[in-house]
Amino acid sequence: MESRLNFFGNPLAGKVLKHINSANKVIADSTLPAATQELVKIRSSQINGCGFCTDMHTKDAAHAGETAQCLHLVAAWREATVFTDAERAALELTEQGTRIADAAGGVTDEAWANAAKHYDEDQLAALVSLIAVINAYNRVNVIVQQPAGDYQPGQFG
Repeated sequence: MESRLNFFGNPLAGKVLKHINSANKVIADSTLPAATQELVKIRSSQINGCGFCTDMHTKDAAHAGETAQCLHLVAAWREATVFTDAERAALELTEQGTRIADAAGGVTDEAWANAAKHYDEDQLAALVSLIAVINAYNRVNVIVQQPAGDYQPGQFG
């Protein structure tokens, strides 16, 4: 399988990615726990059918020490006992924020209040921003059909 467009090698796309990557760096450097950040990226990528990002973030999470059991259960997080209440709140917000078009009211007040119980204002800002950024990455990769499977942890920096 080949990508429809070499998005990573295109000069204009490179400029766009530079800005998205800058936003991602701000989020990565926030106080939102790194493990939570990876879980959010994985879940959004699963929902959006982005194999490239699912491959990348499961490998990055495993490389950072996340257990295989946890990674295997992200898609079924509601039934899994391996996630904290805070992680569950972040995953719920991720699902609702990723599936905006599927829900008439967008993100529910209940999902927001639950996340706000576990995260301070800066962490909530990081969480909302992360959901938006990973959805942008997912859409780019799905549209250009970026192949998955060859990512190596640390490959992009």
